[in-house]
Amino acid sequence: MPLRPELPEEGELVVGTVTSIRNFGAFVTLDEYAKREAFIHLSEVATGWVKYIRDHIREGQKIVARVLRVDPAKSQIDLSLKRINDHQRREKVQAWKNEQRAMRLLEQVAQPLKVTAVEAADQFGPVLIEKYGSLFQAFEVASADPKRFQKENEKAPWSTAFLKVARDNIVPPHVTILGTFEVTDPTPEGLEHVRAALLAAEKVDPESVEVQYVGAPRYRIRVQATQYKIAEETLKKATEATLKSIKNAGGEGTFVRA
Repeated sequence: MPLRPELPEEGELVVGTVTSIRNFGAFVTLDEYAKREAFIHLSEVATGWVKYIRDHIREGQKIVARVLRVDPAKSQIDLSLKRINDHQRREKVQAWKNEQRAMRLLEQVAQPLKVTAVEAADQFGPVLIEKYGSLFQAFEVASADPKRFQKENEKAPWSTAFLKVARDNIVPPHVTILGTFEVTDPTPEGLEHVRAALLAAEKVDPESVEVQYVGAPRYRIRVQATQYKIAEETLKKATEATLKSIKNAGGEGTFVRA
């Protein structure tokens, strides 16, 4: 499916399959670039001296590598296995799996449009990638915030089918942020004042805000939302509501962000 250019860019992380191993290096086909062949020199297989290359990679192995050089004239692509850390490798593998899933979902979108998945990808895949960063992220946005997606693509003939598939197959991603209150009130009605202050936080958004008892006078607040910005805004409102409530009642309160 031609969602990507013909060749990767230098510095890019790519997913490939090792097809052949020689004493001087290994040949790899790039899964995201129409099985184009790339090469990993022995010196780029691992840090330090590599005595036996097969101690590090094997035929048929799925690998994540960094693109070192690209020669369009010769269609030559040089890769490195050692210039990538474990975190980058895990993120790339997850992104690749997400895009594989997105392509399967795109097949469902294509059915009511009476086109193939490849035709659908050609028609509106690049537009979605430009807007949302990847095809899978487009499905996530459509699931988590359908009104926004509809508004941003209201004139697109495929948007209704896309939204339906996203709604039926994607669980919206969630962001969770935490903080801790210290709330006190020494008056005879202090317990009720503290309780009312904490309830004021949950009333901001009962579906996403939860306050838990840690050990008086400490209480943990948990906010969950589909986007980090939304979670932060909700936490701010909930915090302000609690501190204002306890202050008006004559007590004291502080908040620490986790």
